[in-house]
Amino acid sequence: MADYIFIRKSRNALSSLLHIVLNLLLATVSIGATVVTGSYLIGLILVVASKWRIFAVNHRYWLVNVRSNLVDLIVGISLVLLAYSAGTDFLIVHFVLMAIYAIWLIFIKPRSTALFTTIQALIAVFLGTTAASVFSAVTNSAVLVIAEFIIGFAASNHVLIQNEKSDSVFVSLICGLFFSEIAWLSHTWLIIYPFGKTGICISQLSLILSVLTFAYFKLYQETTRSTDKFQFRNVALPVLFSIAIIAVLLIGFSQPRFNIH
Repeated sequence: MADYIFIRKSRNALSSLLHIVLNLLLATVSIGATVVTGSYLIGLILVVASKWRIFAVNHRYWLVNVRSNLVDLIVGISLVLLAYSAGTDFLIVHFVLMAIYAIWLIFIKPRSTALFTTIQALIAVFLGTTAASVFSAVTNSAVLVIAEFIIGFAASNHVLIQNEKSDSVFVSLICGLFFSEIAWLSHTWLIIYPFGKTGICISQLSLILSVLTFAYFKLYQETTRSTDKFQFRNVALPVLFSIAIIAVLLIGFSQPRFNIH
């Protein structure tokens, strides 16, 4: 019996180590190959191939699996596209993206608590919107609008699906439409904040949508509490904080020199 327990623990330890190594390889190779080849195809293929379990079941479950894995796909695809947009010479940003992807795969994605579910959704909004904003400079507004619809739907569904009482799909579709409307309105004035020669850049739209998503989740949590009466004082601080952050971004950090159009 003792030998069986020892073997079982050894196998679990070996499996955990192998899982970490494979995730580190995925993070390094997907970003590194994108820089070396100057193409995002290899990186995207690796990210999508890593989700092979989505289709390793009966086809009736494919749509459900895709919905439940959208946040992970958005993060992986966004990191590859951001690495591609930074150029074919290795910069600080490429190593930052590798580190972010590794941390995501090993420490953040496997967690399923309410806190980490919210964090995962916010990361997907931030990275996905940043990548969509950068690429919208060389495409038309439809690309940004469609991308934001998918991002908004995925982030909302990722959190709301944890509550069996809510209609996560319908509410998430509304959230996706809200994201796409904001993207359409802001497309002609997209602001990017660069950080010197590091290659790191942040989209103003990604900050605004991340803050709005944070406030939305707080309001949702309050409305789904066991008490019948909605208490605004319970969400006043995060809502006011979100409004203040957006006001500062729009008033103080919208100089034309940051406009990517």
